[in-house]
Amino acid sequence: PTCTIRTPSVTSTMCRWWPVTGGPTLVFVLALLAVQNRLHGSTPSYGEILQAAGLYAVVWGSWAGQAFYDTRFDPDDAAHRLAVLVGMLGAAGMAIGAEEAPDTLLLPLGYLVVRGTLLALYLRVRGISPNARRLTTVYLTGFGLGSLLWAVSLALPVPLRPVLWIVGLVIELLTPWVGQRWLVRHPVHPLHLPERIGQFTIILLGVSLTDVLDAVPARPSMADVGVAIAAFAIPASVWWVYTTLITVGLSVRRLHAGAGYSAVHGPFGAALLLLGWALGQIVREIEAHSPELPGVLRLLVAASLGIWMLCGLALQRISLGHLPPSRIAATAVGVALVVLVPAATPSPTLILPLLAVAVICHAVVVAQMIMRLGAERPSTVQAPPAGG
Repeated sequence: PTCTIRTPSVTSTMCRWWPVTGGPTLVFVLALLAVQNRLHGSTPSYGEILQAAGLYAVVWGSWAGQAFYDTRFDPDDAAHRLAVLVGMLGAAGMAIGAEEAPDTLLLPLGYLVVRGTLLALYLRVRGISPNARRLTTVYLTGFGLGSLLWAVSLALPVPLRPVLWIVGLVIELLTPWVGQRWLVRHPVHPLHLPERIGQFTIILLGVSLTDVLDAVPARPSMADVGVAIAAFAIPASVWWVYTTLITVGLSVRRLHAGAGYSAVHGPFGAALLLLGWALGQIVREIEAHSPELPGVLRLLVAASLGIWMLCGLALQRISLGHLPPSRIAATAVGVALVVLVPAATPSPTLILPLLAVAVICHAVVVAQMIMRLGAERPSTVQAPPAGG
């Protein structure tokens, strides 16, 4: 490769951004849908919810690992595109195997292909500069150890496989934090990383909207349309706040090595995935004229909305380095409302419109705050401080 590491202020040897679109994106959509399919009926067990969250973490880790490579190195050559195609095959195996894991080996085999491709890419750029050698050492060590545990799990009995999967995934997720003192010297690109992670977030929002639309009858009545609009307004409000944060540029000012920014998007994305599924189930409960929403469904929608709001607060904290008291107060009120509404009434016909109103109000207030902060602060990207 002829390209050196990108920095916020210098793009060496005309490095170009090559976003992953089309086929790779579709494969990850299928993987996320497979994760949702682990939830059965309107009353999934807490074990099923934890399994779905864990499988989501595997999908998210696969996407984020590639995103961090792409944002630092020039991926626009034939070898990289071939690697992306191989990684797509691995992601397809993950998508097929997610519904039956751990009984099938397709999930770990697909994950090993995805990670193996990424490790090969890091080996490929390792020798281009001393900086690249230090940076790739971090990822090759952490991701290599995690992948080794996934490989060992192939030889274990079915009940023991997830144990090594969890340990391996935790090691990989902790790798950027353990190696931060080296990675922070080579910051991620301040525009490309938010673009890549934002693309995954938009995929999740699309899946959530699909969940809602799939729950609407083929020949809806006016009441059905009203229910669909109320359900649609909730992920639409999430999209509004998130795109406002990205558009005004707050997210690009303090990325540094990108570990914190990425870490917040992990639970944020899981909340969106579970939120979409829960909203679809609420719409179905209303269509079935259910007098009471199952407790686990009420807990799931409250938790997912609360996590979204708290993650939005954390993203703004990372972006600004501090939080205005008014922003903290807005989040506190929003979290209180989305928790109290499902707790106060079990009726799905009341919960959905009340949640929609609460989330819309939260989105309007927070978006205005973000826009005001964006207008007040300079647009230049802040360089990372020495040593951290």
